[in-house]
Amino acid sequence: MDKDIVEQNNEIISVGELNRSAKYLLESNFPAVSVIGEISNLARPASGHIYFSLKDDEGSIQCAMFKGSNIGLNFNPKDGDECIVSGNISLFVQRGNYQLIAKKMILAGQGNLMQEFEKLKNKLKDEGLFDDANKLPIPEAPKHVAVITSASTAALQDVLSTIERRAPNMRISLSPATVQGESASDTIIDALRRIQNYNNNSSDKIDCVLICRGGGSIEDLWCFNNEDLAREIFSFEIPIISGVGHEIDFTITDFVSDLRAPTPTAAAEIVSEFNFNLIEKLSEISKDLVSKIKNILRDKNQTLDYQSSHLKHPAHVIKEQNRILVSTYEKLEMLIKQKISDSKLSFKENTNTLYIENPKYLILDRKNSLQKNYQSLKNLIQSFINKSQSRIVTSEKVIKSIDPQNILERGYSLITNMEGSVIKDSAQVSEGDEITAKLAEGSFAAKVGKKNV
Repeated sequence: MDKDIVEQNNEIISVGELNRSAKYLLESNFPAVSVIGEISNLARPASGHIYFSLKDDEGSIQCAMFKGSNIGLNFNPKDGDECIVSGNISLFVQRGNYQLIAKKMILAGQGNLMQEFEKLKNKLKDEGLFDDANKLPIPEAPKHVAVITSASTAALQDVLSTIERRAPNMRISLSPATVQGESASDTIIDALRRIQNYNNNSSDKIDCVLICRGGGSIEDLWCFNNEDLAREIFSFEIPIISGVGHEIDFTITDFVSDLRAPTPTAAAEIVSEFNFNLIEKLSEISKDLVSKIKNILRDKNQTLDYQSSHLKHPAHVIKEQNRILVSTYEKLEMLIKQKISDSKLSFKENTNTLYIENPKYLILDRKNSLQKNYQSLKNLIQSFINKSQSRIVTSEKVIKSIDPQNILERGYSLITNMEGSVIKDSAQVSEGDEITAKLAEGSFAAKVGKKNV
């Protein structure tokens, strides 16, 4: 026997021992119980817990439903509501009173509905309507999505705003239906058949269907527990996502659909996930591309700046070519003079030899040799003269192109002071100084007036 159970043959026991024994007996014999009764004396302290009495004609019991359990309630309990409360019995040892710790609570009218729900759920499950093997895969990137709901529901607006934000290029079509009431399931079936008929007669086919409705009581969502609707969904040829109610709400439609979403918004997020990720990826690629282009342009600009810094100004190139031309002309002139000098020297030596060596036969030979040398020298000199003249003509053209006189003829003037020095800077003259301006034709004297620095 458990240590908390006192032996009945003990004559005297403490109050605590009695209460602990009673607590053990109650909690071990009533680990889970469902009680129907009417709520009274309901209190909601700041802690978030709910305290109330559950009564009927024969008695009452104190109940407590703690905050963690009452968050899942789909209705707002109040005094006078007839409810089915499920939980366990507990006894508070210090006071000796016992109470029902509620885990779940539904309106009494929902009890029969829950039994019907479980019965239909088990039936369809046994037939395989919920098996994953029979579910259609949800398309990764649907282009055309149909929504089955009422046009006036907040659920529709949630779906539209979510898809517009995450996948603005996706086409959305509404197949309207009533989502509450006795005939609501028939309108949902009609909405499904309209979609199927549309796909049979259109090239812009619907890829996925969302069945949506906001949260509510079991009575509000009862149309989604219809057997005919479940079989229609099971045989439907287009993938269906169920977004009915809130996370705590489950319907037969959730189980038979190809995928369950906890809310309508979550259903919209599922069908737009690929497009949403694609937009983010394209944004990343765009930023990376812009960054790479900027880097390439920066490198090209640096290369351009470097090459520009090494380019020579045309005036510098012309000056360098002129220097080479002058140097070549001077070398050519020196070579010609040297050649003439050498020829004169050779002629003189030959003449001296002729006078020294008097024999007549040598005179004739030397004469012929001298004539040949003279002719060769003449030809060589003429050749050098011709080449020099050609180079001089070329040089004259170049020199003429940079001749100051030509510059003057283009409208410029050469300013000199009284000593004849060229004035290049206004700092070289003072106001009242006499200056001479040489033009292309003539010159004139002038005095310096106001000087601008």
